[in-house]
Amino acid sequence: MPAERFVTQLNEQIGHEFAAHQQYLACAVHYEDRTMPQLAGFFYRQALEERGHAMMMIKYLVDQGAQVVIPGVDAPVTEFADVVAPVQLALEQEKRVTEQINQLTKIARDESDFASDQFMQWFIKEQVEEVATMSDLLNVVSRSRENIEAIEDYILREQSGPENDPTAPPQAGAGA
Repeated sequence: MPAERFVTQLNEQIGHEFAAHQQYLACAVHYEDRTMPQLAGFFYRQALEERGHAMMMIKYLVDQGAQVVIPGVDAPVTEFADVVAPVQLALEQEKRVTEQINQLTKIARDESDFASDQFMQWFIKEQVEEVATMSDLLNVVSRSRENIEAIEDYILREQSGPENDPTAPPQAGAGA
């Protein structure tokens, strides 16, 4: 059984992951409305990825016999000043999630909860990738804000599809 403090924080993190899912949907819709299908598709995939992270956390708690609490989430930001603003928001969000994941790992270690510490390792790796991806995307979008086609080409070339990571934890409901 995971440490109670870890369970409490992981349940809170589930809410953060679902909130990120909602925020990325709002970003995708923003780009869809501006006829930027590649960037919209990128954020739709990101939304599904965040939902998947929440489902991984749920599955871990269920498998460990811990209580799962699905928290409500605040409404996402839906109004953006320009083509850059959603990516800037996404980068800030990923940096915040990195801090949250690191805090969860610290709690697991402080509580000598070795299984939970091991579970969090994949998320640490994932956050390094997420921050790097959003940082690169912010650079491209900032540089090309007046050239939508260049942004779309970058996404098509560099971020064109979901990756299947065989090391990822299983998701709740994945076998259903």
